[in-house]
Order: sequence, then C-alpha cells, then structure tokens
Amino acid sequence: MSAPTTLVWLRQDLRLADNPALYEAATRSAAVVPVFIWAPQEEGDWPPGGASRWWLHHALKALRDDLQQRRARLILRRGPSLETLRALIDETGAGAVYWNTRYEPALRKRDEKIAEALRAEGITVATFSARLLHKPDAVRTMSGGPYHVFTPFWKKIRSTLIVPDLLPIPGLDATTAPARQPASLPLGTLALLPKIDWAEGLRATWTPGEQHARQRLAYFLDARLSDYDDARNRPGHDGTSTLSPYLHHGELSPRQVWTAVKNEMHNGVTPQAAESWLRQIAWREFSYHLLHHYPETPTAPLKTQFKDFAWTRDAEALERWQKGQTGYPIIDAGMRQLWRTGWMHNRVRMIAASFLTKDLMIPWQDGARWFWDTLVDADLANNTMGWQWSAGCGADAQPFFRIFNPVSQGERYDADGAYIRRWLPELAALPNTYLHKPWTAPTDALHTANLSLGRDYPTPMVDHAVARDRALAAYQKIR
Repeated sequence: MSAPTTLVWLRQDLRLADNPALYEAATRSAAVVPVFIWAPQEEGDWPPGGASRWWLHHALKALRDDLQQRRARLILRRGPSLETLRALIDETGAGAVYWNTRYEPALRKRDEKIAEALRAEGITVATFSARLLHKPDAVRTMSGGPYHVFTPFWKKIRSTLIVPDLLPIPGLDATTAPARQPASLPLGTLALLPKIDWAEGLRATWTPGEQHARQRLAYFLDARLSDYDDARNRPGHDGTSTLSPYLHHGELSPRQVWTAVKNEMHNGVTPQAAESWLRQIAWREFSYHLLHHYPETPTAPLKTQFKDFAWTRDAEALERWQKGQTGYPIIDAGMRQLWRTGWMHNRVRMIAASFLTKDLMIPWQDGARWFWDTLVDADLANNTMGWQWSAGCGADAQPFFRIFNPVSQGERYDADGAYIRRWLPELAALPNTYLHKPWTAPTDALHTANLSLGRDYPTPMVDHAVARDRALAAYQKIR
C-alpha cells in the first residue's frame, strides 16, 4: 500500500535521474519530500574531509536549484538522523521513508538501526541499490567466499552482471509537495565551506552538480574514451574521465556511466578502449566488495603480518610529502596538484603513495588520512584499497618489494615534462634531461634555468636507492 507522503532521505545520491529511491517514491506516493541531513558525527572515524565538504555544499546547491526549477523543494536539516527523520514525519504526516543504501561500515550499522526503529513505529521503510552496479556481497567465489584478486572478480561480474535499465527523472513539481511543507535550513548554516577560503583552485577546476556531471561524461565519451587505454597513464595530458568526484557524491550513477560506455561500443569505440575504462568501474566495485567483507581495513591491513611492520613516525617528513617538498619532481607535482585542485592523477597517486610508504616508511594510514581530507573524490572504499595496494598489505596488492623509482616513473609517464612544468613552475626552464632529477643538472644548466637547488626547489629528502634497501630489509623481518 502506498503512503500519502514519503520522505526521500538523500545522501551520496545527489541527482534526479536514475535515482531509485526518488523514482519509486514519486511513483508510489502522492507527495514526496526530498531531504538531506548533515550528520557527520554519525560517520565514525571518517566524516567528510575539507575538500569533500566544499564539493558537498555546491552539489547540494545544484540539486536544490534543479528541484526549484521543477517547483519542488530540497529540505536541509542537521542531525542526528533518526531524530530528524522523526521530526519530519511529524511535520509532514509522512508514512514512509525511502533511501538508497550506503555501504560504509559505520553508516550501514546506523541505517539498520534507523530502519528497525522506524518500522517499529509503523513507518514503511524501503531501501534501494544505487551506489554500485551490484550489492557488494552479491559476487562470490566458487567456495562461497569473497574475492581477493581483481582479475577473477572482473571476469565473474563480466559474465554475470546484468545492469538494469536507467530510471528517468520522476515527475516532481508543486503537485507532489506535501500539504504540510516542512521548513528547510539555509544551506550556509550547514557550515560546509572553509572558514578560511583555501578553495580558489577547487573553484577554478570543478563545477559540481548533476548537469555538469552529465556534460563531463559526454565530453569524455566524445573526446577521450577512444584513446583512454593509451592516454590514461600520462598525467600531463587530459586522458582520464575525471568523473570520480561526481560518482562519489552521486551526481552520476555507476549505471549511467556503465551504460553510456557500453553504448559507445556501438558507435565505433573499440572494445579494448571501452573495456579498459569499464575495468575502472569494476575496480570501484571491487573496493566496496572488500570493504563490505573486511570492514576493519580502513585502519587495519588486510595482510595481518603488516601489523608488525617497522613503520616510521616522522612528522617533519610527512609534512614535506604533504606540501610537495620531497625533492622528487613527479611526486611534488602530484602533491601540489592535489592541494590546488582536490584531485590527483591516479598514476601519480600510486607513485606518491609508494614513496610515502616505502621510501619514507611512513604508515599508509597517514597517507590515507591526508588524501581523505584533500581529495574531492575521497571515497572510503577506494581510498582504503588504493593505499593498501600501494603499501603491499591489501588484496591483490602490488608486492611490497616492488618499489616505484620516482625518477624512472616520471621519465616514463611524463616524458615531455608537461605535468611537472605545470605544477612545478620553478623547474619549467630545465631541459628534459634533468627535469626528473634536477640534482644531477650541471651548474650552467641550473644557472640558465634560474634555479638554485635548496632555495627554489629542494634537494631529495632521501636517496631512493638507500631508502629502497632499508624498506626491503624491514620487509624481510615480517615475511
């Protein structure tokens, strides 16, 4: 039996299209109340970081404006979530609450308790899958357990995955508003924007919102997808989709991007190019698969022997890495891109993470925390798996003894120096021969480039060869 009024509790699904909770509420109910509740205290050890909060503010504004154009309203409230939902039920006379599932451990437990409490009070609760292509426990090995290696996981979902048809934008307008319209907080009272404005680079780089997400997807399909397999590892070129923050905040659904890329295979895009990008969506699915089955992994290594690894606590070294002052150009360029734009090219994320965990032997958890606060696409499942992969302690991880050489990695993936010159302008005049290792440049080359090492750009904080031997020696002790 349908409810006369249904609350739609929006979280990381800030869109109108292909939104199951919103669509089903509009289909089944006479009145729909979309609501967002700001309750970071309920997210355990992982409330949204600074860059994510900046994005969230603008994503909510965009969604609010989209609804207003349809003569509908987005209700903004502050938590606690259960008490806030109860208050809204009283204010609107709602008989049902719908939401799309969250899979982070703390939020999954919270949502289960809220659903149980509301049902006990006679409220209909319906939950839907919108965050992933499939539920994280839907794919199992032949023995019934979780996967630990990506390739067989990928083969399994490619052979079994059925992606449902996309849902249209539901009919939301003044006729679907409740008879008793609840009050909404002004967006600014959520205090999502930084008190000291450090977000100039974010504003120059990104435009949050569902409409811009669709535009960016369309551009990627038209201009980048066909060359994706070749260009995705070159940080100095626009070879990636840059859709990750839109996926994280739910301005695009994974079903939308999966379906769009599959459709491009009928428009001349090679299967190789399409499959290469679809694997990235599957990697995201794999990260949630692991987080679901191993909820302790945001802070604890999946490979338990790494609990005994001799990590180094060095606040000064960590800060130099954070500020892009390591003396290795490819790493420093990435860390400065991160600070300026809230995003870093994935290849450089791996190089920077390898350097922190292996050259500096600083715990991967410290790197994960920094990324969590500074990335606009900071996603608990992806961030956890990426850092454990780089540190060699997770599922399907790069073995610890494979230690990226930051010089050769830079020379291989930024051969023309476009990336380094963009983010490290102090090195721009160095010839390519020395750009990735400026400490080897002769005096005349440094003079011509108007560069003084140690003043304009630091010398390497560690010798990579020495640091590599130290890391391998520490690894031998826990094997």
